[in-house]
Amino acid sequence: MSEQAVIIRFKYISSDLDALHDLEDKLTEAIDEAGEGECDGHDITPDLADATIYLYGPDAEFLFVVAQQVIEQADCVGDAIATIRLGPAEDGVPERQTRIK
Repeated sequence: MSEQAVIIRFKYISSDLDALHDLEDKLTEAIDEAGEGECDGHDITPDLADATIYLYGPDAEFLFVVAQQVIEQADCVGDAIATIRLGPAEDGVPERQTRIK
């Protein structure tokens, strides 16, 4: 089965990493409750201005629906855009971008 992904890039609105770690915990919990996929960590710029969260699983569309609900409620997230990749990370794999908030 191919590994699909949801990659969420956003403006990070906090002065420390606590809110980002809390957001990851909430995403992990929501994905675990949904039964498929995983939150595989984050990247953040040194100035804490921009962040990226990586979600992987067998159904990127399903992961997006689960993640969207969490992201929309997160105070530390601004201008979020999700890339929904419908296959492994290689050339020619269909993907689309959509704004979350």
